[in-house]
Amino acid sequence: MATTNTANSFVENTTIEWDDLGNGIKRKILAYDDHVMMVKVAFETGAVGTLHQHVHSQVTHIESGVFEVEISSEKRILKAKDVFIVPSNALHGVVCIEAGILLDVFSPMRADFI
Repeated sequence: MATTNTANSFVENTTIEWDDLGNGIKRKILAYDDHVMMVKVAFETGAVGTLHQHVHSQVTHIESGVFEVEISSEKRILKAKDVFIVPSNALHGVVCIEAGILLDVFSPMRADFI
């Protein structure tokens, strides 16, 4: 998996390769330290980010596309420039309606991604 150097204060998106997660989803770990992590996730139309939960707080910016977002059994259709917040341990997931990219920020960092 391609990761950034946590000591590097500047990250150039083009220097990081995508990790293919399968089923129409790929991910780039952009930057992280012990307290926070930023991850870019690309979805093809119809790809599903299955319902899951984790202890990390999460804020997600929809960079492009359209997604059905579910958080704690509530669903909303969100599009480019919208944002959603996932509290610690909340069950959440997405269905990609129109191909797009999510920009996830986690606190603390997701050690399970490294």
